[in-house]
Amino acid sequence: MRIIYLVLVIVFALFIVTFSQQNLTLIHLQYYNFWNIPPVPVYLLIFVSLLLGVIITGFWGIVERFRLNRTIRRLNKIVRDLRKELRANEEPPIINEHKISK
Repeated sequence: MRIIYLVLVIVFALFIVTFSQQNLTLIHLQYYNFWNIPPVPVYLLIFVSLLLGVIITGFWGIVERFRLNRTIRRLNKIVRDLRKELRANEEPPIINEHKISK
């Protein structure tokens, strides 16, 4: 399994290097007249955009996980309360003390 992982990492690294070498064109970013960025290579812009997307998606996942955990805790409390109510309304078991002799 380690060999497969190593091969995948090497292929991915090779992809990144070749992609970077093929996209060296410099571009100038400007947003109206407020924000000017000096020229950057296209590959850098793509990688930074990808990284920001991963970070935003990860943050969104963390927020969603906290929301779901809160819902699970609330529902578990409802289940506990309902079980307590069910046990309180149950009749006690009847114990028959007659011995059967042969």
